[in-house]
Amino acid sequence: PLILTYYHTDNSTDITAKYENRASVDVNINGASGKADLKLSSVTAEDNKRFECRVQIPKDDKGKLVDTARLTVLVAPSKPICEIQGTAEYGQNINLTCYSKEGSPTPTYKWDSRDVSNMPRVADPRTTDKGGILSLYNISKDTSGYYTCTSSNKIRSASCNITLSVMPPSLKISSTAIIAVAIAIAVLILFIIIIYCCCCRKKNKDEEYAMGVHEGEYENTEPLRKDESGPTYVEGSTQGHDDSSVSKPANRRDNYEERSERSYDGRSDYDDRRSDYVDRRKDYDRRNDRDDRRSDYDDRRSDYDDRRNDRRSDYDDRRNDRDDQRSKNSDRHERYDDDRRYDDERRNNNRRDPRYDDDRYNDRNRP
Repeated sequence: PLILTYYHTDNSTDITAKYENRASVDVNINGASGKADLKLSSVTAEDNKRFECRVQIPKDDKGKLVDTARLTVLVAPSKPICEIQGTAEYGQNINLTCYSKEGSPTPTYKWDSRDVSNMPRVADPRTTDKGGILSLYNISKDTSGYYTCTSSNKIRSASCNITLSVMPPSLKISSTAIIAVAIAIAVLILFIIIIYCCCCRKKNKDEEYAMGVHEGEYENTEPLRKDESGPTYVEGSTQGHDDSSVSKPANRRDNYEERSERSYDGRSDYDDRRSDYVDRRKDYDRRNDRDDRRSDYDDRRSDYDDRRNDRRSDYDDRRNDRDDQRSKNSDRHERYDDDRRYDDERRNNNRRDPRYDDDRYNDRNRP
């Protein structure tokens, strides 16, 4: 877009609204320099572009009328964004991307890799690093680790980290499988609830049946008929009737009373069985109590035997010690007696008369 236009004839300048108060021109045509310098203030990253200078001289088209200049606004790179493109599974190819939204001149990117033990490692020969995109081919468990991308230009540098975990394909659970499992669990829970409700309803009906006949059970009930033209046989009746006959109220009451008696007898049998079960349970509990007491008695008896054996062993040890001490005393007495006999013999020898030592009194030397 046009920034400004300078008119030499009247020494005036037209500046567009976008660069108002930011752009100016310093013209020195008649002097030795012959230059027109464009000055911009408060530059931003948007001013990082190529500018063109065009000269128009009436009736003069010789020489170079147009020239360009590149303005580079230095902007430090922003913190890069690291992402994984692809599926991190065994045998797959993935890309690790790194990009800084800001930075002038355009930042350069460099990837560094460390293994799961956070130790530096040499990159695979097939790995490529170009324009902030690190391409990994046929990844495996050894590809897992920590990756760092550094974005830098003439101002400074910034970095981002990413952790890569390569998993086997069998460990991947898709969203469809999760939804299917959730639906199956919901259906199973609903089925269990339906079965529980049916069981409760059946139990309530059985209890009502055990307590007696429902009201109106025998109302509007026709008697059993043998055939259309023959007599009708009713339970408890010995006479036949035609099709227009109905059962007597007395027979209904008898049937109801008989049904009630059977229900009462069944309830009594249930109570008796329940009472027997409670009695057997009490007997079983008492038996368990006896077993527990017997176990406690055995434990105490075992402890008593252990203590008795320990005391017996201590007694035997002390007795052996006394016997050893007695044997030592006997040895000392024997040595003392030997020394005493030796001293007595020596004293007796010293007391002998020296006359008896003369050869005259030696009978062996006589002729």
